[in-house]
Amino acid sequence: MKNLSLRHKGDFSYTAEYQQLYFLTQHWKSDLEFYNGDLRFLHYLIEQYFVWFASKEHLEEMRNLAVRLSEIDEKCDGVLEKTAKHLSNLSELIDDPFKYDSHKFRTEHKELENEMASFVKKFRKIKKETFAVSEKIIENEVKRLIS
Repeated sequence: MKNLSLRHKGDFSYTAEYQQLYFLTQHWKSDLEFYNGDLRFLHYLIEQYFVWFASKEHLEEMRNLAVRLSEIDEKCDGVLEKTAKHLSNLSELIDDPFKYDSHKFRTEHKELENEMASFVKKFRKIKKETFAVSEKIIENEVKRLIS
């Protein structure tokens, strides 16, 4: 089975059959829905637990993290919406290959791929930062409780 989450080399967006693009786009949509769930968990983590434990020294850091999480959450929703529309257009193209300008559509696919890759990079960074801050806060809280 091919790993569809990797970016294809070369001009795949321009040479692939519509069905291949459809399956790849379905994979992206599934990934985005998963990332959406992860983002909900990260928001919940911050809002329900770490805001209560955060000392004044970490409060600003937590606020900044919450703002950046909200921004990446909005980005996820936007990319998910574009992906769903793209998937619908692909479905129509499979049924009627002359419905849209092929080159324009494939260029849009490539742009969506770039947007998806950019989102994933930002998501991974914010997730890593959230866990690093959480770990630091937990360690500080444990030290405070022990002393």
